[in-house]
Amino acid sequence: MNTEGEVDILLVEDNPDDLELTLHALRREHLANNIFAVRDGEEALEFLFCTGRFKDRNFDHPPRLVLLDLKLPKLTGLEVLKRVKDDPRTKALPVVILTASKEERDLVASYNLGANSYIQKPVDFDRFREIVKSAGLYWMVINQRPLANPAQMAAAAKQ
Repeated sequence: MNTEGEVDILLVEDNPDDLELTLHALRREHLANNIFAVRDGEEALEFLFCTGRFKDRNFDHPPRLVLLDLKLPKLTGLEVLKRVKDDPRTKALPVVILTASKEERDLVASYNLGANSYIQKPVDFDRFREIVKSAGLYWMVINQRPLANPAQMAAAAKQ
């Protein structure tokens, strides 16, 4: 059930063209009611942990999915991923790496830090749109998630 102000997808992308293509693909397929975009790693962490510019955001309504680029200003995607997966309140949050990187070390590091999926952005627009559609369909519709939000799950695990 979606509540007002709840974010279905957090998109972390600094490239304006990739941002627009991803937003277009997600909206075209109606895969999320709310998509929130941030443009650097620091802003992503502030959003996810409800600090800084997002201190008034409710931590009880995390995004259902984070689409995370790796090459970001301020903090890299790998640094963001590490912080998200190291915190028991956000550890279960699905994080999909969506990057242009073809580096094997980025792929390995992403999975070692707990990424749920790693998708390389294709150059072709139609292929890019199809990949975003498929990823969104899987994570927003097909994938089964616990009803509790990650913070509730962390609290339950401590009991």
